[in-house]
Amino acid sequence: MKRILFVPGKNLKPPPAAHREQLLRCLLHGIRRIDPEVADEIDTRDAFSLVPWNYLYYRQHRDIGRDIPWVDQLLSQEQVQAEDIRHARPFSYWVARFLYQMGDTLPWLIPLIPDNRIKSSIRETERYFRNADNISCQIRDLQKVPLREAAQQGDRVLLIGHSMGSVIAFDALWELHHLEGISCCVDCFLTIGSPLGLRFVQHRLLCNGKQHPQRFPGNIRNWINISARGDLVALDPKLQNDYGEMVTHHYVENIDDKHDGIYNYYRDDKGLNVHRSYGYLVNPVVDQVIVNWWRGA
Repeated sequence: MKRILFVPGKNLKPPPAAHREQLLRCLLHGIRRIDPEVADEIDTRDAFSLVPWNYLYYRQHRDIGRDIPWVDQLLSQEQVQAEDIRHARPFSYWVARFLYQMGDTLPWLIPLIPDNRIKSSIRETERYFRNADNISCQIRDLQKVPLREAAQQGDRVLLIGHSMGSVIAFDALWELHHLEGISCCVDCFLTIGSPLGLRFVQHRLLCNGKQHPQRFPGNIRNWINISARGDLVALDPKLQNDYGEMVTHHYVENIDDKHDGIYNYYRDDKGLNVHRSYGYLVNPVVDQVIVNWWRGA
C-alpha cells in the first residue's frame, strides 16, 4: 500500500477535512497535468492524508472560506507568469532576508528586528523547541501514529513536510528510530519551503549534540528538498551541505536539493505568497517527484 502523508506548516489552518480537501485539489490538479493515471489512483485509493497538528498548537481553526477563492484562482493559472517571476524577490525580500540572517546568526538581535513577520516566525518556532506545555511532544505523538502504522504494515510512505511541518516530521522520525527502534518507515521524505537549513533550527533539533549512530534519523530512504524562489522561510534552500553526513554514514541514500527556477505563484488578498503550501502542491517540480515516487522510479 502507498501512503502520502502531508504535514502542514505553522499558522492557523482550516478544520482538517476541509483543509485536506483543498490541499488534495491542488495536488491532483498538478499531478493530472503530468500523469492523469497517477492522479486518479491517488484519488480513488484515498492515499493522501493530513497530519492535523495545528489545532493542538493554536486551539482554533481558520475559516476555509478565506482560502477557496484563492485556490480557485491558483488552479485557473496553468503556469508561472512574468509578473510572478518579477515579484518573487522584490527589494523588501532582500531586506527581510538580511534581517532574518541576522536573527539566525545572532539570536540576541531578534528583539531588535523591526520586521514583525520575521520576529513572529522565529518566536512561534521557538515555542515548539521550548516544548511549552508539552506541546511539541503532543504534536510529534500525532505525527508518529500514521508512521508507526505504515511501518507495521510495510507500506510505502511519501512524507511531505511543509515549512515547520518538516521540522516536526524530522524530529518525529528521529524519535521513532532511536527511541522506538523503527528503522524503516519513510520511502521518500519531501520537504517544501523548509527552514531545516537555518542554524537557528538545526541547533534546536532533537538530534543536536548527538553523536553517530544517534546523530540523525535513519528511517528515511531518500530525501528531496524543494524551495521556491523568494521563500523567506527556506532562507537556506540547500540541505545537502548541512545534512550530507546522513549520506556518508548511510542514514539516508540520497539528499537532493531542487531550488533553481522553481516558482510558487499562489496569491491572496495580500499579493504573491511564495510560501503557501497550495502553491507548492501545484508546482510541476513537486508533482513530478510525487509521480516518480508513485511509479516506483
